[in-house]
Amino acid sequence: MLSDAAPGKLRIVHGDVLTFKIEKAFPESLKRQWEDDPPNVHIIGNLPFSVSTPLIIKWLENVSHRDGPFAYGRTQMTLTFQKEVAERLTASTGSKQRSRLSVMAQYLCSVEQVFTIPGRAFVPKPEVDVGVVHFTPLTQPRITQPFELVEKVVQNVFQFRRKFCHRGLSMLFPETRRPESTGKLLELADVDPTLRPRQLSVSHFKSLCDAYRQMCDEDPRLFAYNFREELKKSKSKFQEEDDTERYRL
Repeated sequence: MLSDAAPGKLRIVHGDVLTFKIEKAFPESLKRQWEDDPPNVHIIGNLPFSVSTPLIIKWLENVSHRDGPFAYGRTQMTLTFQKEVAERLTASTGSKQRSRLSVMAQYLCSVEQVFTIPGRAFVPKPEVDVGVVHFTPLTQPRITQPFELVEKVVQNVFQFRRKFCHRGLSMLFPETRRPESTGKLLELADVDPTLRPRQLSVSHFKSLCDAYRQMCDEDPRLFAYNFREELKKSKSKFQEEDDTERYRL
């Protein structure tokens, strides 16, 4: 019905937004250089809450690689999120809403919460209000390290959001050299270890990511380290030893 109402102006695609190839949806003539003004392509979406966070992380990764919807240039986005998520995306340094999403969005984009839509405006009415957020990719990211590295550092910091930042950063390193390596990271980055995660600015994270990259270059095995895997192996080993002891008894 929508397509019939706007012949030649509207194309309906029935598909999964998480897998749809937006970079193939528009003509090549719309592409612009990254340093130019944004192209005449705009992503506007009333996103289901269940996919909004994984989808924006996917698109932010696309921004960092300049592919997907951003193969056309600095494609702008105006998207809806649960109000709490919208506040996290736009939260400033020191704010209680400051989170992983804040840093991941703001190091790549100019992010603005445009307005709030009350829940009663929707049918059926959701239990929460909705925030509308506008994203414009930056000509130069505020952190120049690979997306995967930035995401790993930021995730580790915010997994202990109520602790000092050194607690989360320490989990980037194997247990046998955790204190020494954490100290070296903080010293290289010149970051106060007693700052809380929400007190860390994008500039702090830039320094931490640059320092972590330096340490990964010195030890190529470091980036692949995952503390959860180490914890899982330790638990498995402990269980085996416990079972062996019971068998002896």
